[in-house]
Amino acid sequence: MVTSYHSTRNKTVQASARQAVLKGIAADGGLFVHPGLGQEKADLDRILHQSYQENAAYILGLLLPDYTEEELKQAVQAAYTGSFASEAVTPVKPVGDLQVLELFHGPTSAFKDVALTMLPQLMSIALKDTGDSAMILTATSGDTGKAALSGFKNVDRTGIAVFYPEGKVSQIQYRQMATQQGDNVRVFAVQGNFDDAQSAVKRLFLDQELNDWAASKSIRLSSANSINVGRLVPQVVYYFEAWKQLMHQGVIGRQDQLSFSVPTGNFGDVLAGYYAYRLGLPVKKFVVASNANNVLTEFIRTGVYDRNRPFIKTISPSMDILISSNLERLLYYMTEGDTAQVKTWMDQLAAEGRYQVTPEVLEKIQSLFVAEYAGDDETRAEISRVYKEDAYVLDPHSAIGYLAGGRQKGEEPMVVLATASPYKFAQDVMEAITGDTMAEWDALHALEDICQDPVPAPLAALESADILHDAVVDVPGMKEAVKDSCALTGRGSR
Repeated sequence: MVTSYHSTRNKTVQASARQAVLKGIAADGGLFVHPGLGQEKADLDRILHQSYQENAAYILGLLLPDYTEEELKQAVQAAYTGSFASEAVTPVKPVGDLQVLELFHGPTSAFKDVALTMLPQLMSIALKDTGDSAMILTATSGDTGKAALSGFKNVDRTGIAVFYPEGKVSQIQYRQMATQQGDNVRVFAVQGNFDDAQSAVKRLFLDQELNDWAASKSIRLSSANSINVGRLVPQVVYYFEAWKQLMHQGVIGRQDQLSFSVPTGNFGDVLAGYYAYRLGLPVKKFVVASNANNVLTEFIRTGVYDRNRPFIKTISPSMDILISSNLERLLYYMTEGDTAQVKTWMDQLAAEGRYQVTPEVLEKIQSLFVAEYAGDDETRAEISRVYKEDAYVLDPHSAIGYLAGGRQKGEEPMVVLATASPYKFAQDVMEAITGDTMAEWDALHALEDICQDPVPAPLAALESADILHDAVVDVPGMKEAVKDSCALTGRGSR
């Protein structure tokens, strides 16, 4: 076995890449990391002359070394053939004086599609080694849930249960999940916020009784959240693609750097950019763009991570997060792999809700990362301004990224990650542009007139789709919901 991964909290908790994809989270509660990340650099000249699909197979091969080249080529073909409306998969467009990387052309109109069309392929390959089935447990703040449901729908020997915070996602996001078809899917509203759901799912992965019960039925529990390395690494590809496209467009030269502004809550999307940087992508800085739940802003500016603050419901719900799980992976690399130190900080976070990194670690973080945040009023104003000045419509999350990128723009091009279609948040977008409050579907049709671009067919179909999932559970009830859902793992057919 090639033990290319180990836990962020203990180097002796090891796994191959295939095992890491299946496990999702390490047995000690840590996240799987590749200690040799960046020792082998990506060949930028090769990337420059390959298609998105070819680059995906190549980059995944660097990050998942015990998948064969042929396995990855087949996985990429299955994930990306006919799945995205744009031939480029993730096109880059100039908007004002910034570059916008559009990540919302997949089947659920959110950036999660790039990874969650791929993860089921990676998991299916790994499952062939074991003969087991997999039960995917996923907490979502809005977009991950639908993208995971879509990706794992009717996948053979796989079931999926998605948990979202009741009343704290947009109406479009709710209907995307609640109307999801498929013989092997379940959706549950959780009484609480996203952090409650995410923390509970992490505890379930470490629940020995639950794991023993599942193992007795030859079922493995796994995750589709970005705590799963198989979900994280496909996102690395579009950072290289942004560089490639800007090179072909003549925006940058071979020796030039880029900066990226990334709207983020769980730190997964911006961490994927850091992985690209470690692999040799010429990056000057990453702008970590947060909403009013600005725990990451404070951390990057001060070195203090403190989740002991009010949870704020915003118009950018996918970023309404106070426990940014993937930050743990960055701490591992910024401490040169000091797993004991990372474990100490994570134990402090669990016990006290806060920790503080050393001045040396903070200096390393600040050499590459800067932080900005925007409240709802600033977000609405930015949506309105960009539309009026540049005739481009941003969703609330992307608007925060755009605002943050503009604040931090230097001489190098600034690439803003547009993480969701504005159609997913039509009410808030239309209110920002017109000042009028509209019903969800009225806003969707009005936005279509403004964008002069058809509503993506899967979103348009939601208006008349039947609600198939209406279960509500409290946090203690999630364990029983998982047990009930495990019966689904034999229902897939794809």
